[in-house]
Amino acid sequence: MTILEFTTMRIGELAERTGVSRRSLRYYEQEGMITARRAANGYREYDELAAVRAANIRDLVHAGLTLDDIRPSLEMGCLDEPLTEASACAEAIRSGLHRLEKLDHQIASLSEYRERLVDYIGRHQEALAEQDDG
Repeated sequence: MTILEFTTMRIGELAERTGVSRRSLRYYEQEGMITARRAANGYREYDELAAVRAANIRDLVHAGLTLDDIRPSLEMGCLDEPLTEASACAEAIRSGLHRLEKLDHQIASLSEYRERLVDYIGRHQEALAEQDDG
């Protein structure tokens, strides 16, 4: 595990450093995915762990996972070091496989709907052409 130095940054710096929007960072915090302390002036202060987690979450969301998919990996500590440096988290892989299975099912359903629509249009296209000509 990587030892993180303790530094703090405000939300703008964290957003710039991780490529995660301020809005998403606030949402991740609301969802308990990252944490922030409040300075005396009320500003959020994030530490290095929040930066690592935010970057990891960004990468996993970009790969197609949802926060609900990612949460078990967080709970297992898999997001506490850069994913590029860590060995694969089994929970993240399981979540990815589950999400892929759901996507495959949705694609199959959409393909079936598409074929039905193509068939319907094919059977009725001639009638539409006749109405347009008449």
